Amino acid sequence: MTSTLDTRAVSLKDAPPAPQKPLPQRLLRSFIVNWGSLIVLGVIWEILGHTLKLQWLPPLSAVVKELWRLFATNELPQHLLSSFTMLGIGLGLAIIVGLVVGTLMGVFSTVYTALDVYVNALFVTPSLIFAPILFAVFGLSDITRISVVFLYGVFVIIINTATAIRNVERPLLDMAASYGASRWQTVMRVVIPSAFPMILAGLRLSVGRSVKGMINGEMFIALVGIGGLVSSFSKQYNFSAVWAISLFIMLIAILLNQIIGQIEKRFTSWVG
Repeated sequence: MTSTLDTRAVSLKDAPPAPQKPLPQRLLRSFIVNWGSLIVLGVIWEILGHTLKLQWLPPLSAVVKELWRLFATNELPQHLLSSFTMLGIGLGLAIIVGLVVGTLMGVFSTVYTALDVYVNALFVTPSLIFAPILFAVFGLSDITRISVVFLYGVFVIIINTATAIRNVERPLLDMAASYGASRWQTVMRVVIPSAFPMILAGLRLSVGRSVKGMINGEMFIALVGIGGLVSSFSKQYNFSAVWAISLFIMLIAILLNQIIGQIEKRFTSWVG
C-alpha cells in the first residue's frame, strides 16, 4: 500500500502543469467577468429607455451624450477638483483616525469597553443627521463638507480594525509569547499582519461610504461641487444630466474599488 501511494505521489509531482490559455483569451475572459454584467445592464437600460419613454428614465445613449456635453462645456470638470479635494481630505482623516482608534480598541480591552457602544451607535446613525450641527458650527465652509465625509467613512474603519485585531487566532499569540516577543513586537509582527485582510476590507467599505458622504454633503448642505450640480439639475427636471453625473460617480466608485482591490491582493497574497 505504501509503495502504491508513493508511486502515485511521484507521478502527480512529476506530471506536467496544465497548459495555460493564450493571453488574448485570458484578457477576454477577465473583461467578461469584470464588465459583462455592466454591459448587459446598459443594454437593458437602453431598451427600457426607448420602450417606456419615461421622463425620469432616459435611454443610456442620451445619458452618455449628456455626460459628453457636460465635459465639453466644462460644466462638470470645474466642480471635480473641489469635490475630490474635500473627499481626499475627509477620507484621509477618516483612515488615520479610524486605524489609530481601531487599533487601540483592538489591543486594549479598557479602550474597547469605553468606546465600543458609542462607535457602534454612531455607525448605525445616519451621518447626515449631524449636518445641521456642523452647519451651525462651521457654516457653509469646506470644514463642513470635510466633516461629513469624515463621519461617513471613519466608523466602519474603526469597527473592522478593532474586530480584526481582537479576533486574531490565539495560537499565533501563544507562539509569539513562547518566543519571548514583547507586546509591541506581538502587535506589529503577528497581530497587525494577521488582521490586515479585514482591515483592508474596512478601508474598501470606507471609500464607498465617503463618496456617498461627499455627494450628500454637497447636495443638502453646501450646494456646491458635484452634489450641488446634481441638486441644480434635479430642480430643472434635467434627468439626463442627473443620470449622467450619477453614471460618472458610479464609474469613479468602481475605479476606486478596483484600485483598493488590487492593493488588497498585493498585500494579502500570502493569505491561504
